[in-house]
Amino acid sequence: MSDSFDVIVIGGGPAGYPAAIRAGQNKLSVACIDEWKNHDGTTAFGGTCLNAGCIPSKALLESTELYHRAHEEFAAHGIKATDVTIDVTQLQKRKSGIVKTMTQGILALFKAAGVIALQGHGKLLSGHRVEFVAHDGTRRELTAKNIILASGSAPIELRSAPFQSPQIVDSWGALEFPSVPKRLGVIGAGVIGLELGSVWRRLGSEVVMLEALPEFLAVADQQVSKEALRHFKKLGMDVRLGAKVTGAKVTGDAVDVTYTDAKGEQKLTVDRLVVAIGRRPYTKDLLGSDTGVELDERGMIKVDHECRTGAEGIWAIGDCVRGPMLAHKGKEEGVMVADLIAGNYAEVNYKTVPSVVYTAPEIAWVGLTEEQVKAQGKAYKVGVFPFLASGRARAMEQAQGFAKVIASKDDDEILGVHIIGPMAGELIAEAVLAMEYSASTEDLQRTIHAHPTLSEALHEAALAADKRAIDSINR
Repeated sequence: MSDSFDVIVIGGGPAGYPAAIRAGQNKLSVACIDEWKNHDGTTAFGGTCLNAGCIPSKALLESTELYHRAHEEFAAHGIKATDVTIDVTQLQKRKSGIVKTMTQGILALFKAAGVIALQGHGKLLSGHRVEFVAHDGTRRELTAKNIILASGSAPIELRSAPFQSPQIVDSWGALEFPSVPKRLGVIGAGVIGLELGSVWRRLGSEVVMLEALPEFLAVADQQVSKEALRHFKKLGMDVRLGAKVTGAKVTGDAVDVTYTDAKGEQKLTVDRLVVAIGRRPYTKDLLGSDTGVELDERGMIKVDHECRTGAEGIWAIGDCVRGPMLAHKGKEEGVMVADLIAGNYAEVNYKTVPSVVYTAPEIAWVGLTEEQVKAQGKAYKVGVFPFLASGRARAMEQAQGFAKVIASKDDDEILGVHIIGPMAGELIAEAVLAMEYSASTEDLQRTIHAHPTLSEALHEAALAADKRAIDSINR
């Protein structure tokens, strides 16, 4: 096997493996190095997303939503399901099977694209060299004209509540519970915390969310956040805002948590505690001396708008660089870099990166929030359409939430779209495409949407921006 390549990718997660595949498609010689190890010692490509994040969490969210709907919703359809129970072992087995299938699929994709898969640790050295240490300790020095760093990210550990498995765990640990904890505490009511809290609340856990910020889901449009909070409370999740954790002590098989809020010091006892306060770039032992690659104050690799580092021929993508830590953002960066290396035109439009929270109802958005538009001093207009007025949503017994379109008053260009409701993560794709082409609300208004569909909500929201909605009262 050659030790010299056109491209070496360090990291085989959702940013790295697409970069390797596209480079192979571009007829470049490619090696992709990844050091992921599962709890049982097995290795796999796919990084956190496929092994311990996006995919396993969605599997559990889907299963638990069906269970919850059987208890809470089926009766409205005339379906009697009186003795529905949950088998957590089977739940976890299904999840693991999906993960295994998806990760093994990457190896098949590598083979088809001519990518050499190397499992172990990769370290960038000076002079376009990479030190590769296989899991069995074998060392090789590789070289490449271009090297792509895609080392990903890792959960942030809270000093006041350090990980102590199985009682105090990170997001991966929260996906592996063998049984339903009676009392579950979640530190951080962000995207990851809300998804994990939803999984176990649907199965019967008493869930308390401790969020340090005074606002709920501050990253989202606040009209959406307020609607979401209402639904999470209806689900039975106890969301406590402005709650700053000061300590967590494992006592037997329980965890005693202390935190402060507006009323002073508080105490909480739970059976399991999930710390989901965010993620940090993972660059441990990634960079040798004199590589020319720099890190910023947050530990992220410094890159320009095309993901070039300060060193010629060295690139960085995904969670280890600036921008939102989202798998699809990293994937597009990987494809862009592989195309640029091959001499092709490529770019990533960071203004149209969608975000999705896979709860029930789902939450999705792209572009600016109303608060951001207002802060910029732009003259704008807003159209909102409730799913209560959607025939398809009512037929599904999922008529919660709304679609919201924000557009410029001057030229009608769409500035942001925000959806909370059924299949929001799928519906947002139309908005992303519209904004990619700098579409106006009129463009959406004049686009025929099939009836009855959930997508009509976006059509009607665009009409509502000009007070021309057909299926809801214009205000």
